[in-house]
Amino acid sequence: MSNRCSMPDIMRTDDGKERKVGVEIELSGLGYEALVSLSSQLLGGEAKAVSRYVSEISTDVGAFTIELDSDPIKDLDLQDQRLPESVQELGGQAMSVIDAAAEKIVPLEIISPPLPFSELERIEKLCDELRKAGALGSREAIYYAFGLQLNPELPDLKASTLVRYLQAFAALYEWLKTRHQIDLSRKFTSYIEPWSSTYTDLLVAEDYDPDMDQLMKDYLHYNPTRNKALDLLPLFAHLNSDLLSAYVKDERIKSRPTLHYRLPDCDIDNPLWHFSTVWNDWVVLEQLAANAGDLAELVTEFRKSRKLSFHNLTHSWVDTCEQWLRSRSYA
Repeated sequence: MSNRCSMPDIMRTDDGKERKVGVEIELSGLGYEALVSLSSQLLGGEAKAVSRYVSEISTDVGAFTIELDSDPIKDLDLQDQRLPESVQELGGQAMSVIDAAAEKIVPLEIISPPLPFSELERIEKLCDELRKAGALGSREAIYYAFGLQLNPELPDLKASTLVRYLQAFAALYEWLKTRHQIDLSRKFTSYIEPWSSTYTDLLVAEDYDPDMDQLMKDYLHYNPTRNKALDLLPLFAHLNSDLLSAYVKDERIKSRPTLHYRLPDCDIDNPLWHFSTVWNDWVVLEQLAANAGDLAELVTEFRKSRKLSFHNLTHSWVDTCEQWLRSRSYA
């Protein structure tokens, strides 16, 4: 099978190492044990239980984690010796009932190690084979809001580089949302909110050229939450945890030198959906961020689209963006 995951032009960080990306996949349809067993086979690794409902699969590219995405259920132990004996006696039966219910309504999650971009075909194959085995995604039930999240490493940690990525995302947000055809259940959640409109206007202003501290302050003033379609808090924790903590205190934030792309849903049971379609749309953003001239042109058009005019009332920015990307061979 030929590679279906496109690669951006900038494949290495400024220290010469291949860039990496972490992938998080939420799904249902398979029991926990079945998912661990099948994923171990597909990834060519060995599974080891870490705790209840958490397993690690050791592979040649690092450890994949499979877990039930619910801390209360993962931590629940009705046979804890500190509990009354009567509760312990019922523990096994009660846990069986809880397990059966949890696997119906709580997503299972596959969390990859930081993978070199060139190794992403492993994720493509994994998703395709899990679909064949009966994995289900967001469209299966109204209460499912399963995501497929990307944590791409940046080429470098300069403020100017980050501004380009953020401007590219601001201009492409509506286009990406349309491309991903976000499921209704996910649209109703707060996980994938756009940035503050006031912040977006500041970000795409013609003279916006902050240093890193000012960039962080601007973002955090208007967006002090993890629940954004492109979440910067893990990156900010890596860059300046003291400054971040002045705006946001959340123990769930994990420090890493990556962006956290939360917009796509996981539509894994749809035969027309593939991991590569999500990744390749991200690569469009990568390519745009790497081309300063094209980025400036698209951001200028985006800035115009946000003004009140008859043209903007009768023309969709998504259509305008799509036409521009096609005319420049980005899409």
